[in-house]
Amino acid sequence: MMSRRIPAPHAFRRFWQALGPGVITGAADDDPSGIATYSAAGAQFGTSLLWTALVTWPLMAAVQTMCARIGMVTGRGLMSALRQKFSQPVLVVACGALFLANTINIGSDLSGMADAAELLTHVTSHVWVVVFGVLIAWATVRLRYLVIANVLKWLALVLFAYVVAALIVGPNWGAVVHDTFIPSMPRKPGAWAMVVAILGTTISPYLFFWQASQEVEEEKAMGRHTIVARRGATAGEIRARKWDVGAGTFFSNVAMFFIILTTALTLHRAGITQVSTSGEIAAALRPLAGNLATLLYTMGVVGTGALAIPTLAGSAAYAFAETFGWHEGIDERFGRAPAFYVVVMISVLIGVGLDFANVNPVKALYWTAILNGLLAPFLLLGIVITASDRKLMQNQPSSLLGRCVVWLTTAAMFGAAIAMFIF
Repeated sequence: MMSRRIPAPHAFRRFWQALGPGVITGAADDDPSGIATYSAAGAQFGTSLLWTALVTWPLMAAVQTMCARIGMVTGRGLMSALRQKFSQPVLVVACGALFLANTINIGSDLSGMADAAELLTHVTSHVWVVVFGVLIAWATVRLRYLVIANVLKWLALVLFAYVVAALIVGPNWGAVVHDTFIPSMPRKPGAWAMVVAILGTTISPYLFFWQASQEVEEEKAMGRHTIVARRGATAGEIRARKWDVGAGTFFSNVAMFFIILTTALTLHRAGITQVSTSGEIAAALRPLAGNLATLLYTMGVVGTGALAIPTLAGSAAYAFAETFGWHEGIDERFGRAPAFYVVVMISVLIGVGLDFANVNPVKALYWTAILNGLLAPFLLLGIVITASDRKLMQNQPSSLLGRCVVWLTTAAMFGAAIAMFIF
């Protein structure tokens, strides 16, 4: 008897439903901070750094898969798992650095979104900063996890705007292929700092915490409300998450590739290498690439900001809650997890304040990316040590290949940071 084919709409629905924290986390990586950093890379160095999109994909996928596995197997968030291996003072320092980087990132993301909205509506960006900040904070506090997860999953589709924008410009594919698959070591002034910034915004600490915490939220949504009920994961669950993370990180890096390409073919080619705001980048694209490319760029900034800010604020809140033993969770009511939500609201409030303080958003984003690039390798050391502990990981430690790739990622990030200070 012939097997009946699954109709395409049903196959797509099953595929869509299988996607979860991996896709959301991957898409959140291309927030306005990432967009500004990748745009700066294309504007300053042309297509010479396209290879970073190819190299960082397997590294990012391995790291996020390891964080997901820690959350799935231990039944805890990442900081809670790290508490089993490291002293609280060390974790408090990590929390402080994460909160600082994430809050500056939120402020810069809000400014980037507001600049883009001002370009489209001609309403001053200060109004949009307040509107976006209030709406995102309200949604994070009031809406339940499954609602937020579904909204964020749809927002991930915004990343395709950058693929279309690059195709509109019309690249020389021979040169693009060469610079993608034949890496050239950075030689220009500031190039190593840019590599560190790219690594910091692609393999970013807030994503580590968000990934593990969302695994816990997913299991809570399935009725597993205690750590004991959440411990361990089936081979099928781990395999499904690997596909989820692989897809999310792949599309994240595809977007990164096309953002660098778009600005390399427009801004760099026109000699525009220094930009101050997302609005300036979008405005500079208009005469060089046309209104549609500008519209797609600005839509991407607003959409990815709405996707990333809950992730940024939430990851810091999870880290603090797990360090100090607070009640936590986006699925909890405010009255049951007040400290958790206060951290979220403080992050967003300070972020709004940074815009009114006239902090240059692109410079802030760039230096935040470098801060993340310096913080990430130290966190990766803790993550790989935790993921290798058979007892803590319920006899389901990360694979040897996964550990080797994460060790390689850690070494690469330390090496890039050292090279930045040397050169």
